[in-house]
Amino acid sequence: MNTAQSQTEPRTRAKAKITVQNSEAKPYDQTVSPALVEIRLSETFTGGIDGESPVRALQVLRDDKSACLVSAQRFSGKLGGRQGTFVLQGSETVENGKIKATWFVIPGSGTSDLSGLRGEGGFDGDFGKGSDGWLDYWFE
Repeated sequence: MNTAQSQTEPRTRAKAKITVQNSEAKPYDQTVSPALVEIRLSETFTGGIDGESPVRALQVLRDDKSACLVSAQRFSGKLGGRQGTFVLQGSETVENGKIKATWFVIPGSGTSDLSGLRGEGGFDGDFGKGSDGWLDYWFE
């Protein structure tokens, strides 16, 4: 499957404030450094992306508290006024308490009015607190 966008698919940018409602971190391998940690989050999105999402992330946590994560989450709500769900896969880095991420919509994961959704974006902010996110999206 070609993930590149063709010239005929215009993108729309949606922005949102992402707030972490709760989080739980459970180490699953601390035999040596860096530690491996599973993180469970519940987030809400407000703005052009409006809804909620449970998140599961696997974190590689270094002694200096910097980290790399991979995540998956199913968003449920509205995107650009369209109702439905979709799955985002993310890649995150944490340094000095700040998080930066890139994410993309898993092809074929959109439901209801969001069927056929494709997109990519990211977020940045304070780790575990809240972020400013964006998604550049189009429909197949």
